[in-house]
Amino acid sequence: MKLEVVVPWLNERQRRLLYAAEARQLGHGGSTAVATAAGVSRGCVGCGVIELEDDEAPTARVRRPGGGRRAVTEKDPQLLSALLALVVSGTRGDPTGPLLWTTKSPRQPARELTSQGHPVGPHTIANLLSGR
Repeated sequence: MKLEVVVPWLNERQRRLLYAAEARQLGHGGSTAVATAAGVSRGCVGCGVIELEDDEAPTARVRRPGGGRRAVTEKDPQLLSALLALVVSGTRGDPTGPLLWTTKSPRQPARELTSQGHPVGPHTIANLLSGR
């Protein structure tokens, strides 16, 4: 019952540490019991045990550095140039100024780029055009 109440308020690392502390308190077979009760793998509890026994000071990081997806422009280096070639005809504003905008919705370039072999969605197009 404690896990049901507390776990929704914790981040990934805090959950692992809680599972490990509970498993340690239960003793032999505690990892399996906690994993079953929490609905997680024994490996998750095991990682928490390792983190609890680690002598290093706790960090603010939840995951190791380098995790997450690679940027879409890193996976497909030609994507940005293909996108700019598509929207250049619909671009408005001062070409020498910092502010440019396009008259096309993100859906149109997304469809065109996907048909050209650059699978991408409209949200990614909007992020690329806004400079994010």
